[in-house]
Amino acid sequence: MAKRTYELTVAGITRQLPILNVTDTLAIAGFILLGDDELTRACAHELAKKVPKSTDIILTAETKGIPLAAELAHELGMKHYVVARKSIKAYMENALWVEDVSITTKGVQKLCLDGVDIDRIKDKKVLLLDDVISTGGSMLALKELTEKAGGHVIGEACVLAEGKAAERKDIIFLEALPLFKAE
Repeated sequence: MAKRTYELTVAGITRQLPILNVTDTLAIAGFILLGDDELTRACAHELAKKVPKSTDIILTAETKGIPLAAELAHELGMKHYVVARKSIKAYMENALWVEDVSITTKGVQKLCLDGVDIDRIKDKKVLLLDDVISTGGSMLALKELTEKAGGHVIGEACVLAEGKAAERKDIIFLEALPLFKAE
C-alpha cells in the first residue's frame, strides 16, 4: 500500500491514486484505467466531445490504452480501433515496428502493427490515444508508426496530461496530473 495518495477527479469521478517512486527523485500518481469500467466509460464519454469529428480510426498502445480506445470507439460509433502491440506476434504478417521510451516502462520497448492494422490506418485520419501523456515519448512512437503505415495524425488525446504536458496546446486531455518528488 502506498504511503501517499493523490485525490483525482476526472469526468465527474473521484479516485485516490497511489503516489509511486519511478526514480530516486521522481514520483508519479498511479492512474490505472484497466479494470475500472466506471471511470473508463466516463472518460471516453467526455473525450468523445473533444476529439476531431473527422477522426477515421483510433490508435493506442498496448496495454493501458486498450479499454479507453474500445470505449471511445464505441462512443464515436466506430466498428474498429487499432492497438500497437509491444512485440511482433507469430500471426503478424508484414509487421511495422518502432521503438518507444516511456517513463513508466523500463528500457526501450517496441510498438508493432500487422498488415491488417496497417490497412486500417493507411490514408486515414488517425487519433492517437493514451491514458496519460507525460513526456510524449509514446505519442512520438505512435505518430512514427502511423506515418510508416501511411496514415495522417489529426490529434493526440489522453485522459490526463502529466507534469509539463498539461501546458501543451496541441493535445486533447481532460485533467492535469502533477508530478511529485520521490520520498
